[in-house]
Amino acid sequence: MSVYRIREYGEPILRKQCVRVDSVGLREKEIFDRIARTMYEVQGIGLAACQVGIDRQLMVVDVGGGLIKLANPLIMSREDESTVEEGCLSIPGVTVKVKRAMRVLVQGLNEEGRRTKIEGEGLLAHALQHEVDHLSGILIIDYASSQEKDSFQSELRELEKKARLK
Repeated sequence: MSVYRIREYGEPILRKQCVRVDSVGLREKEIFDRIARTMYEVQGIGLAACQVGIDRQLMVVDVGGGLIKLANPLIMSREDESTVEEGCLSIPGVTVKVKRAMRVLVQGLNEEGRRTKIEGEGLLAHALQHEVDHLSGILIIDYASSQEKDSFQSELRELEKKARLK
């Protein structure tokens, strides 16, 4: 099974509200597996389907405690906040200070199609929120201050130029 190509800033799918899945069947399981393989290949800790060109609410996360696969994830609760520097596989070379909840409860469908709840704390909470954002077309740069945005405009222009060539 090959890996997907990571979509980068400037590619329209990254700004889409992804389509919910009706159920988790064989096709979704194959997509989960291939997204996970792609994530591990590029040494990421999370990856959303839109980041590999698939318009579906599917995501994977692994911050070291095991692989989590979720369809139609929804953040049910958030507690406490901290600001951390985040990067994104779809925006190489750019990091942004993002304020996120330190604890979250996320509900979705697991790879068997059963409703599940995931409690995340610390890095897992941040990764879950980051991937859920992707499924709504939200990128880390949307959280950037004006000063931060000024600092990475040239990187974004280069990525947009590259995206137009694809």
